[in-house]
Amino acid sequence: MEIRQVQLATRAPDETAHFYERLGCPVVVDRDAAHVTVGSTQLVFRVLDGMIGAHHLAFTIPTGSFAAAKSWIAGVATVLGADDSDEFEGPPNWNSRSVYFEGPDRQLLELIERRDLSPAGAADPARLVSVSEVGLAVPDVLGAVDALRHHGLEAYANPPGPDFAPVGDVHGLLILVSPGRKWFPTLDRAPSTAPVVVDVGLGTTVVLAEGVLLR
Repeated sequence: MEIRQVQLATRAPDETAHFYERLGCPVVVDRDAAHVTVGSTQLVFRVLDGMIGAHHLAFTIPTGSFAAAKSWIAGVATVLGADDSDEFEGPPNWNSRSVYFEGPDRQLLELIERRDLSPAGAADPARLVSVSEVGLAVPDVLGAVDALRHHGLEAYANPPGPDFAPVGDVHGLLILVSPGRKWFPTLDRAPSTAPVVVDVGLGTTVVLAEGVLLR
């Protein structure tokens, strides 16, 4: 599942644009939005002053570049950790490892090396392949999993739970969480309930929660 575009809300459009420029991402700001290119994915941030909570996005990095990518991101952002650790193996059956960092407007961002993906080109630590995870708060996680299954999208790697369920594949995942579940690893921020539109080329629109759409 390739995540082509994600439309998100932000309280701080200028901060958001400047941050992604520091990551080396092309950024275009117009009257209505900040448009950010992250590898093969487009992010569109629009202002929503009353937004609460935090977005979670994960960026796939080239296989084999984890150590260098971790060192690189520590030079441009604040790395986040827990229990004296700042790198994390993925859940069982994911075959991945991650480093998390502070994004603009309280975004909780992640670099993830997915070992099941073959190396593609040079292992440049600053090269972001794509957005491969989008966190989505939904009132009924298992109900959302069932709705997505009807459109050919399956839970990833492990059985879904009532508070946490990744749906998709190694190329792209929707991280479905209950609104009260705090984002790992800091557990200091709840997921945003602002509108999010994710385009994966589905050819139809699936409503997962109010304002939370998959296309």
